[in-house]
Amino acid sequence: MLAAARARAVSENLPFAGSVSPRDAWTLAAAGAAVIVDVRTAEEYKYVGHVPNSPLVQWQSGRALVKNPRFAKELAAKVNKDEPVLLLCRSGKRSAAAAEAATRAGFTQVFNIREGFEGDISSDGKRGTQGGWRHHDLPWTQD
Repeated sequence: MLAAARARAVSENLPFAGSVSPRDAWTLAAAGAAVIVDVRTAEEYKYVGHVPNSPLVQWQSGRALVKNPRFAKELAAKVNKDEPVLLLCRSGKRSAAAAEAATRAGFTQVFNIREGFEGDISSDGKRGTQGGWRHHDLPWTQD
């Protein structure tokens, strides 16, 4: 799965190792082949829900979504720079930006989880109906 993601990343000229689907991310994490790290805000992690045993390293914080200047250092405290890491946010956009930053900081196997935790917003203004971790009925918990 990761090799295919790497190949797609090269063909798409991505600035990080690649992207995986939510289902592939769960398969990899459940097998111990990768670590899922949630990069949403602490509020999203707590109140919207999160993947069991996924550490939180905020890419941005607060209502203004201020970029975390310690992101790479905090990520390095949770995972090894050379292990496969799968980043998860709400829709897959912030985690892609975080994957790029982590790659620039020396992480060698950082992947984005496409669709994120809640997926894209629908035409009627709702999340969770058009993709995302929860839409695919993958394991999650809420505090």
